[in-house]
Amino acid sequence: MGGYEVARIDEIEGIDYREDTSLRPVRHRLGITAFGTNGWVAENVGDRLMPVHEEDPGSEELYVVLSGRARFEIDGEAVDAPTGTLVFCRPEAKRTAFAEEVGTTVLAVGSTVGQPYHRGGWEVWAPFHPQYEAGEYEAVIERARESLEASGYASPLYNLACCEALAGRKDEAIGHLRVAIEKRPSLRDTAKEDTDFDPIRDEPGFRELVEV
Repeated sequence: MGGYEVARIDEIEGIDYREDTSLRPVRHRLGITAFGTNGWVAENVGDRLMPVHEEDPGSEELYVVLSGRARFEIDGEAVDAPTGTLVFCRPEAKRTAFAEEVGTTVLAVGSTVGQPYHRGGWEVWAPFHPQYEAGEYEAVIERARESLEASGYASPLYNLACCEALAGRKDEAIGHLRVAIEKRPSLRDTAKEDTDFDPIRDEPGFRELVEV
């Protein structure tokens, strides 16, 4: 393998994400490990580019308008952003953006201040998130299990365990949760409070994992 990777953002397969947005998994496609970066593409004028969200404490993001024209809405303020505009958001800022021109494309780059970058793998989970939100847990398990196991990312495996717990697949849920915690020990504390695991909370295997 050479010392570089090249990709065009319009050639990266899009993922239908929350609020009818189209995510282009740039970081995952290029194998970037030092920072998070993804693209957002809107085909039509008025389409939402990215979901409404805030970032976790300490997580800063820079948005680069690569083509077209975007209208950011940040803490209730509208920001006009034609091609070449840089928009920097601090973690607490609630943000989203809409396309003002056909084919508007925005690149997001982010990381957490003072911490090494953690590859959460949320891009791998993204295609299945709408079904999870819709309560279609069995469908997620059948569609996602093979790719999530192959990815090796802790957070997607944790999410798979959530679906399995909610679907009544106790042993599978405990198994995938165990692997997720081994890969990312901080998920133990998350699981303690996560209501998705209520169906298996009294299982000895679950208690063993979260009470260590």
